[in-house]
Amino acid sequence: MGLREQILDHQKESLRARDSARLSVLRLLMAQIKNREIEKGKGAVLTDEEIVETIASMIRKMDESIEGFEKGGRPDLAEKERAEKTILSAYLPEPLSDSDLDRLVSEAVRETGASGPKGMGAVMQWLAPRTKGRADNRVVSQKVKAALGS
Repeated sequence: MGLREQILDHQKESLRARDSARLSVLRLLMAQIKNREIEKGKGAVLTDEEIVETIASMIRKMDESIEGFEKGGRPDLAEKERAEKTILSAYLPEPLSDSDLDRLVSEAVRETGASGPKGMGAVMQWLAPRTKGRADNRVVSQKVKAALGS
């Protein structure tokens, strides 16, 4: 069963269980998926990897919203976003631990032969498919900068 089918099944389960919060988040996710399919063109269907990208993008936006709500003195809305983020996070692959990410960065530097700030692009390009949906790109970038001494 693909990720799309899994999300649809969970949407049906939420409807039957009258779990309106989860149902709302899953409906929003399916709307985002359909919008991306429309952008791709007629008859396009997103792959599991593209769905993971969509979820990761939604979570990044939620992180920004949470920060804004907390700065604006709206802890109730921040908590609602956190709950929605938790629901979406269940569909992402297992996140990389710090040690695994450090190991990957070291391997990337070794494989690409990069050194200094100019090698950052090559290292990030090597890491991108291995960390997609499993690590925050900002964290990956910081670790690469540290490894390259920039």
